[in-house]
Amino acid sequence: MNIIATEAAPKAIGPYCQAIKHGGLVFCSGQIPLDPQSMKAAPGEIEAQTEQVLRNLAAVLEAAGSDLSRVVKTTVFLQNMEHFKAMNAVYERTFGSHTPARSTVQVARLPLDVLVEIECIATAG
Repeated sequence: MNIIATEAAPKAIGPYCQAIKHGGLVFCSGQIPLDPQSMKAAPGEIEAQTEQVLRNLAAVLEAAGSDLSRVVKTTVFLQNMEHFKAMNAVYERTFGSHTPARSTVQVARLPLDVLVEIECIATAG
């Protein structure tokens, strides 16, 4: 197993790594909308937070030699399912015609009280 770490994405805020590369796959830990430099939650509503989360995932995947076009599965955690439509619009704009398998669930609470967290599995480059 290879541990993936990059300064272009937020540092882990607990006992985990940004991603693990193993067996031709990249397993990305959930990303929340933290700015990698300040380690503070990105301001704004669900759209801005989703954009930051996807930028963070893209940075981790790049560090692993992969990218968003190689994502095979995502799991989206929403603080409120009423944010689904707005989150989905950003997600669709980011992924374009590439449509990985996905689960979306509402959770009681997310770290730092953010609105969205996304994890993914991708093929390695």
